[in-house]
Amino acid sequence: MDSRGAVVLLLMLYLSGGASIKLEGNGFTDIVIAINPAVPENPALIDQIKDMVTNASDDLFTATDRMFYFKRIKILVPPNWTPNNFTAGKTESYEKANVVVVEPNAVYGDDPYTLQYDECGKPGRYIHLTPNFLLNDNLIEAYGPRGKVFVHEWAHLRWGVYDEYNHQTPFYISKEKRIEATRCSKDIKGTRGVPSGNSVQPCSIDPTTGLPTETCQFFPEKNQNTHVSYMYVQSLPAITGFCNDKSHNTEAQNMQNRMCNYRSVWSVIGSSEDFKNSNLMVTPPPAPQFTVLQKGRREICLVLDVSGSMSGYERITRLRQAASLFLREVVEEQSMVGIVQFHSVGSIIKHLTLVHDDASREELVKVLPTSASGGTRICEGIKYGFEVLRKDDQNTDGNEILLLSDGESPVDCLPQVNSSGVTFHAIALGPNYAPEIQTMVDWTGGILVLANDKVDSNGLVDAFNAIKSSDGDLIQQSIQLESSGLKVNSKDWFNGTVSVDKTVGKDTSFLIIWETTVPEITVRSPSGKVYGNAAFVHDTQIKTSVLGINGIAETGDWTYSLLNTLSTSQSLTITVTSRAANASVPPLIVKAHMNQESSNGSRPMLVFAEVSQDGLPVILADVRATIESSTGTIKHELQLLDNGAGADVFRHDGIYSRYFTSLENNGVYSLKVRVQGQGDTARLAVRRHSRALYIPGYVENGQVHLNPQKPSVADGDQQADVGNFSRTASGGAFTVSLVPGSPLPAFPPCKITDLSARLEEDRVLLTWTAPGEDFDQGAAESYEIRMSQDFELLRRNFTYTQLVNSSGLTPKESGSGEEHHFFLDEIAIKNGTIIYFAARAKDKESQNSEVSNIAQAALILPPADPPKGVNVLVLVLSVTGVVAAACIIASTVMCVKKRTPAIYA
Repeated sequence: MDSRGAVVLLLMLYLSGGASIKLEGNGFTDIVIAINPAVPENPALIDQIKDMVTNASDDLFTATDRMFYFKRIKILVPPNWTPNNFTAGKTESYEKANVVVVEPNAVYGDDPYTLQYDECGKPGRYIHLTPNFLLNDNLIEAYGPRGKVFVHEWAHLRWGVYDEYNHQTPFYISKEKRIEATRCSKDIKGTRGVPSGNSVQPCSIDPTTGLPTETCQFFPEKNQNTHVSYMYVQSLPAITGFCNDKSHNTEAQNMQNRMCNYRSVWSVIGSSEDFKNSNLMVTPPPAPQFTVLQKGRREICLVLDVSGSMSGYERITRLRQAASLFLREVVEEQSMVGIVQFHSVGSIIKHLTLVHDDASREELVKVLPTSASGGTRICEGIKYGFEVLRKDDQNTDGNEILLLSDGESPVDCLPQVNSSGVTFHAIALGPNYAPEIQTMVDWTGGILVLANDKVDSNGLVDAFNAIKSSDGDLIQQSIQLESSGLKVNSKDWFNGTVSVDKTVGKDTSFLIIWETTVPEITVRSPSGKVYGNAAFVHDTQIKTSVLGINGIAETGDWTYSLLNTLSTSQSLTITVTSRAANASVPPLIVKAHMNQESSNGSRPMLVFAEVSQDGLPVILADVRATIESSTGTIKHELQLLDNGAGADVFRHDGIYSRYFTSLENNGVYSLKVRVQGQGDTARLAVRRHSRALYIPGYVENGQVHLNPQKPSVADGDQQADVGNFSRTASGGAFTVSLVPGSPLPAFPPCKITDLSARLEEDRVLLTWTAPGEDFDQGAAESYEIRMSQDFELLRRNFTYTQLVNSSGLTPKESGSGEEHHFFLDEIAIKNGTIIYFAARAKDKESQNSEVSNIAQAALILPPADPPKGVNVLVLVLSVTGVVAAACIIASTVMCVKKRTPAIYA
């Protein structure tokens, strides 16, 4: 067995710790629920979390037909709460938590939601709850019991299913030509109406669409004869299960149908690995077990490789450059930092030191290693790292080790790492590193970052910048605004702009790294103040020049110009870091990652970047990803998109994504993302998906009981201009390992997910976003478009339906808007006509994409008399002080018009 195979085996033997959820028998364990440091201390929150999960365990057991329950849960309270005999935290962290409890913002209010943006069946990122949701019982009337809400969100998080309602398209026309509420199942009974004073009036029908106007709402009956579905409305007492293949509503225009190709929620859940590895339980499950954890101040030990291989490529110098930035600018105030070096043996060069001012930071910088020799024994360094961390309290629980190594090494300390309670972060410098490093990181919930030997990639600086505190306190964290490098020719310039926005500006620092000699430096502030070489602190030993901006840096565009005065070329890099300008305003942040840590080339990988400020999506930014090999010889640039097509699930949700299809070469790769917002383009927006439904009211015994209306929020995509900003973030490392002897990957076009249709006089207009030749890269070769008046026939037997002539349509570049007009020669358009359309793309190798979403065009004339209203019902208004944010799910609207009023769906 080779070393990487041995790692897999050891991973199976020792896997524990971290924040990953596990399934033991039928019980989920190692669920981490973390409370944000900004949440005021309130022990009642702990009790309410326990009560919610206990009830949810029974609800989940019922919903999954006696299959699953919650077994062991960890509740992580903030370090700034008063200690109360809590268990010491180990590798758990707020950043890696499965559920977070955060103060509400003005847009989302107390809506429970799950951050979810991957493919159907792939887990979400985390569940988001607010303290008010957990403490205010008045919210139960609208959201339902907290345990049931948790089951709804758990299905998003664990099994990657999507919502079965749609705020943007709350009604549609069924194949029976009836107006239906978007729901699952269709057996859920209710009535339509518009609240007005002390009565509920009939809904008006929009004469241009044939559908109820936007003020119309659906009020479900409180007592139902069906028990499904959690992913539609979890609040009703009768709801105890998920829609299965029998009860699933394929016609409903919701995200479950769009994302999961019209599969039922239960079908997706049933195909998960959880079901494959579990059997039905005969007896009811035991009550969940809870452990309340708390971690203290950050304690981190740098474990630095100084073996002989570090003497090449100026690696020791580069180590000192990057580690100096980490110690001066990145590590948070009040942290404890120690330093260990190792080659064939290890040694302590600095015991834990409190970081509390510039002098304490410089005390750490001055002891960084200056030379390299000898062999490589990673476990020697780790042993002394443990010794440093034990010095203060005789244990290592909750501490961190940052390991930097450039070479392979025997690793015989995996059991000690696994049981240490230490979170391991690792920086792999160069193409050769011990594969066990990845195992350590995975086991303990740390971060692995890759850096190559190209100076102008700035990889080592980016790697150290990525190792930040994971306690959720963004105010204290260093924010990387700029990271750029260039091989500059003799007498040539390296120019650029970095934008300082209003959320940052404190402790702003410019770091210039030069390969040979100090360049001529000019940094200009937005007001025109010029900082030249004399304003910088130059260190000729480690080849750095540093400028610190006093106070709060000016908001706006800062420009820099670096002139290489040499007669030969040299590499130059610039890094700009800052912190939050105001303790009450969280900074705009970027988080980047790949959808998986490794690929065998069978499917493309996905690149994700989340851009947000105080939990709100930042949209319309320019987001670029750089993927670079560990050797520095392979480099790919991708523009990430937030357009709701291709790899991107939701348009304008602040999640930018793209497929990565260039998987031709084995090796380890790093991900780096740069984000730029300019002028009034980038804006804050409302994220509109994967959240528990807040019902407007319900019908009981002939009476409509209204829940308090949620306060209105900004509709549409634009809400607030965030101004000019710059951000750079590392997205970690991943591995490409192609199967030996297999052909190079050849991918088809990606699925079209936003096909829409409308009738214009006597012809049809179809619109969609163009896929690519290889998923969302390049341009496809051709399109195949089909239509039918039978929804199920088109869904199940695409190739047996009527072909639309698209021979004159040449596919555009991926991400471009497509249109296709054609006449309906064989279908007579009359009142009641419903036509369904679907499409797929083909590439040059005749590979077909998956069939698109199904677009509906219908012509339905409004009835002569208005539908029977519900004004005869008595309106009962609940008196509660609910403040919550409306959520609106983005959806494609397909309009149909042919001389007479029509409907769209």
